[in-house]
Amino acid sequence: MALSLEALLRGARRALVIGVGGGGDVVGALVTARFLEFCGLEFRLGGLSWERSVYDPIPGPRSLDEVEGVRALHQRAWLANAGSKTKTGVYFAESRMAAVRREEIVLIDINGGVEGVIEGVEAALKEFEADLLVGVDVGGDSLAEGHESGLRSPLADAVMLAAYVALERRGIPALWAMFGYGSDGELTVAEIEAALARLAKAGGLWGAWGLTAQTIDELEEVIKSVHTEASAIPVESARGAWGERSMRQDLRRVKLTPLTALTFFISPAILFETLSRPARAVVGTRSLDAANDALHAIGVKSELDLERDKYARERGGARG
Repeated sequence: MALSLEALLRGARRALVIGVGGGGDVVGALVTARFLEFCGLEFRLGGLSWERSVYDPIPGPRSLDEVEGVRALHQRAWLANAGSKTKTGVYFAESRMAAVRREEIVLIDINGGVEGVIEGVEAALKEFEADLLVGVDVGGDSLAEGHESGLRSPLADAVMLAAYVALERRGIPALWAMFGYGSDGELTVAEIEAALARLAKAGGLWGAWGLTAQTIDELEEVIKSVHTEASAIPVESARGAWGERSMRQDLRRVKLTPLTALTFFISPAILFETLSRPARAVVGTRSLDAANDALHAIGVKSELDLERDKYARERGGARG
């Protein structure tokens, strides 16, 4: 019989809650963290050392030798404070969250591929004596199989999901959460609903939680400091916004609906086995390039490809 959400949470005391897509996903992670707190758990927040290219034009996530002002727990796991930034002067969303919450926020570097994430996350779990590992995907692209026409950022989610499943198999209780219901403008609402239905049929959809008035108020204050589009759209939807909206510099369209304010709780293992061809492809990788090549082998282009293409175009234009 599948483990229930209630049983998972009753058996835990402290959770490490990581926004698995980088950038503003740490804001969405706070939503799940508040739910866990409501259930009696303590939490620490985390995210990835990968900012959106609109803020950090250098492609990919930053590594330890590219940042300053962090406290390293491991080569692939650090603690960010309000002053943590890249050596080119870019502050992480997690740095801004650290300033808001007045505590250090975990940064995971996925440059070491799935194996590097496993090691880094283990170090962070040990540091905070956390007995539950939670990943939060804002928008729902971790539910993709890889063929979806709007899919733009499968790499980070695939690497993180594969690492979570590996850690779960080592005995670490893990939970996956999807917040925002298409708010990143990648998968359509219909694609997300079809994926959730498949997960439910397989026993992998464990529950859902909607934004409460108190959490909405908190997020509105957080978003004033922590830049995010995808995590802000559910807040607007919870306040009654409706219809379609352009985002990502008018490159994508997103549907605003009350459902956008929901967080769905999912079994990482069943998501991995039932839907996530990208996550299965990157298993065992020891570098981000190896993981990216694994996606190419199944016909999937990644956010790293898009960032590298953009960087080459802009450098070419500057030289011209």
